[in-house]
Amino acid sequence: MYINFNYLVSVGAGLLSDIYILILIINFLFAISIIFIERKKPSSALLWVAVLIFIPLFGFLAYLIFGQTIYKERIFKIKEKDDRMIEETISEQMKIIDSKKIPLEDKTGDYAGMVKMLLATTYAIISNDNEVEIYTEGQKKFEALLEAINSAEETINFQYYIIRNDEASKRIVSALTEKAREGVKVRVLGDAVGCHHLTRNFFSELKAAGGESAYFFRSKYLHINMRINYRNHRKIVIIDGKTGFIGGFNIGEEDLGRGPLGYWRDTHLKITGSAVHSLQARFFLDWNYAAEQDIDFFNQLYFPDINREKGAVMQIVSSGPDSRGESIKKGYIKLVNNARESIYIQTPYFIPDQSILDALKIAAESGIDVRIMYPCKPDHPFVYWAGFSYLWELMESGVRVFTYDRGFIHAKTIVVDGVASSVGSANWDIRSFSLNFEANAFMYDKKISTKLKEIFEEDLEYCTEKTLADYNKRTRTIRFKESVSRLLSGIL
Repeated sequence: MYINFNYLVSVGAGLLSDIYILILIINFLFAISIIFIERKKPSSALLWVAVLIFIPLFGFLAYLIFGQTIYKERIFKIKEKDDRMIEETISEQMKIIDSKKIPLEDKTGDYAGMVKMLLATTYAIISNDNEVEIYTEGQKKFEALLEAINSAEETINFQYYIIRNDEASKRIVSALTEKAREGVKVRVLGDAVGCHHLTRNFFSELKAAGGESAYFFRSKYLHINMRINYRNHRKIVIIDGKTGFIGGFNIGEEDLGRGPLGYWRDTHLKITGSAVHSLQARFFLDWNYAAEQDIDFFNQLYFPDINREKGAVMQIVSSGPDSRGESIKKGYIKLVNNARESIYIQTPYFIPDQSILDALKIAAESGIDVRIMYPCKPDHPFVYWAGFSYLWELMESGVRVFTYDRGFIHAKTIVVDGVASSVGSANWDIRSFSLNFEANAFMYDKKISTKLKEIFEEDLEYCTEKTLADYNKRTRTIRFKESVSRLLSGIL
């Protein structure tokens, strides 16, 4: 049989040419959408258009995975109904504050304005009866979580960005399954990308025992959804509506320091008090969307009376593509602007926008002790080198930068003057501020904030301070990595 290879090559070349032309046309339509419909920030829009035009195939694939925001409002429209359900509660608290029945200035001092801002824009109800335990090691947090699960009597609402398919996760799921068998109402919510490695039957025993599971923003046609944007990055647990957890730890062996990055340094909080009700409401807003349910979460079962007279003043602040503005970012900026003596930040990823950069530069140039703790090694090289390019820039304004050498630091914290602080899931990067669903506890409490400041100072023993001399010694390879990574970080 004779095969005309020249003919096959010409047909293949023609087909590739047609595909290339089709991609160019689609990219042109994407560019029109970016400019006239999505209305991205000018810097981001220009970079996306350049990538689509000059690197057509890469731009086409990158935009499908990272870029589209045109359907954001439609995707999350279902959440609006649940959001409206708590507006009345927020309105009532604002009226009480405005009437001076809650002496806000007495409880929060210089941060009264910040409290009002977060309350008005993010439904962040303020509570002043909270007790907080801080966990910085995975094993201790893991044990505290297991203990809380085992003590549950009525409900467990469990939400993590990552639940790994390993022994640590299986132990947690086993504990949840056992509680479900006992009649406790158990709900588990994971993110479709963060939990992409889980098999379809990972939660089968939990479901057989009466528990429920769901994935946030999961494809209707696939087991997972590999779309990078709009991920639910929150890590919260609520036990019986009385005990809550929030912070940076996920669920897996890596978080216990048994992964390739070695010792895992993170920060998580265990909360008892009325702030737990805010965590509960946050969970149900996400659950109703992901599980396509309509649970009436103003049920006494989920929001029992909290019999505590006083404690730490706190707000649970959530942000995401469905919220009004970049709430957690605004909270971070407000904390930075309120600083008088010191600002201590820990973050594994640092890709700020100009507002964050300016706030930190102004603080450092005003004589405030601004310190940022950053990993000594990357888990995501592209993000890591982009972050360093911004950190070098801040150092020129007097910001002190420390790399954590003991292992990998994954904590997302800020402490200001040892008076106010924030711990949660939001990194100091554009993705956390704009594209991910995040949750942080903002605390106006000297005892907790002083403790967090002390923990930061203890961590300095395992750090190396970077200097401008180190900046000038960078190799050409590192300079190239930083420049390219920083440029491409703008396509968010």
